[in-house]
Amino acid sequence: MNLLHPSDARRQIEELQQELTDKRKLLRDLRRTFQPEPVTGAYAFRGPDGATATLADLFLGRRELIMIHNMGKGCHYCMLWADGFNGLTPHFENRAAFVVVSPDSPEVQQEYAASRGWRFTMWSAGQEFLRDMKMADEHGSAWPGVSNFLRRDDGVILRTGYDYFGPGDDYCSIWHVLDLFPEGAGGWEPKQHYDR
Repeated sequence: MNLLHPSDARRQIEELQQELTDKRKLLRDLRRTFQPEPVTGAYAFRGPDGATATLADLFLGRRELIMIHNMGKGCHYCMLWADGFNGLTPHFENRAAFVVVSPDSPEVQQEYAASRGWRFTMWSAGQEFLRDMKMADEHGSAWPGVSNFLRRDDGVILRTGYDYFGPGDDYCSIWHVLDLFPEGAGGWEPKQHYDR
């Protein structure tokens, strides 16, 4: 790669940033045309101390629900995203109900959440729900992402949008910060425990 004069590089960076801003606006506008999908299954979620809940229960009486799909304890990348959402939890909860689901048992979830200082509510989701939400493959392997839901006045629940998580996405800021180094992430991967 040829090195550019700093002023030329800065100009090109600013132009590309503006293009990204414009493309993000276009993407937001396109997502608003997404036809909400009715959620018709009678899904059960398991929580701490033997608690069970329906999808409607997860709304906590609110109209909107943000659900983070976490692959579980074995995925270090999912822990990275969850660590980031932990700090945003009060802000999300000020706007909508907010939960994190994974296929792990409630006991494993609570142990891991406590070890990482997570403040959000976690529920264990069944394979049928994850597959129906396109967050697991036919073999039951969970995928990371987010789903937003809306509960209408008549009780019908709609999924208004969803997306998947992966390195470099817009849902985890660390990748963009590391991109400011010449080598980017430089082979760095998230760890299960905070080592230096």
